[in-house]
Amino acid sequence: MSGFHGVFPYLVSPIDPSGEIRTKVLEKLCDDLIAAGVHGLTPLGSTGEFAYLDAAQRMAVVETTIAAARRRVPVVAGVVSTSTADAVAQARAYQKCGADGILAILEAYFPLPDAGVEAYFRAIADAVDIPVVIYTNPQFQRSDLTLDVIERLAAHPRIGYIKDASTNTGRLLSIINRCGDGIKVFAASAHIPAAVMMIGGLGWMAGPACIVPRQSVALYELCRAKRWDEAMVLQRRLWRVNETFARFNLAACIKAGLAIQGYDVGDPVPPQAGLTAEQRKVVETVLQEFG
Repeated sequence: MSGFHGVFPYLVSPIDPSGEIRTKVLEKLCDDLIAAGVHGLTPLGSTGEFAYLDAAQRMAVVETTIAAARRRVPVVAGVVSTSTADAVAQARAYQKCGADGILAILEAYFPLPDAGVEAYFRAIADAVDIPVVIYTNPQFQRSDLTLDVIERLAAHPRIGYIKDASTNTGRLLSIINRCGDGIKVFAASAHIPAAVMMIGGLGWMAGPACIVPRQSVALYELCRAKRWDEAMVLQRRLWRVNETFARFNLAACIKAGLAIQGYDVGDPVPPQAGLTAEQRKVVETVLQEFG
């Protein structure tokens, strides 16, 4: 497949109370998202609750997504661990399953120096033959990627992308200025996608695209055509979704939104809680604006 670009929904991980992945629900969601025009699928991002799933559950999510995609769009599978060896094993396993790329995420219980952070991402990229998207989210990660580390990693032949969830759009411009064509930038739901596209971003990987996929794709196409006035009209409407979801647990919001739309995705994995009836009503009200 050609290079990654556009809208990559962060998929939820549908799960029943016994811990079984609801593969049929995930298959239908993938089919519907592809029919809506999304450019790729990302299982096991933050919305996919990677931190709450065991190895077998994560594998079931990745295998189901790859099978459902049927090579129609690329699948970029999330790899996350506190251990370099475990992350490398995950990346190799997901490539063997047929993943088109790896979203590399670092978890750290103890803070790490820059050298340790860099070594973790480099080891994942060295272990596979498919493109790697490095992920940075300073709000949730104890050890984050600094600009210096990002610039060095951008020279790796398989690290071609970064997904930034910092909320700091100026940081994205710094990455673009420092790394040039060495690394392409994907935004998160924490950024204003149209603004990121305007400064040179390639698209966005985000949970809200699961529930407003057609509108997200329409926004991307307007940005790509540089029809900025029209893009901002749609962006203002879509930002209401991001604002609402920022108020509550993201996975709970996306799962509630999908349940409202008819997908039996189940509740967030405990000890996370689902939305209250009042919170769910807030999500429902926002979604009604989009039909």
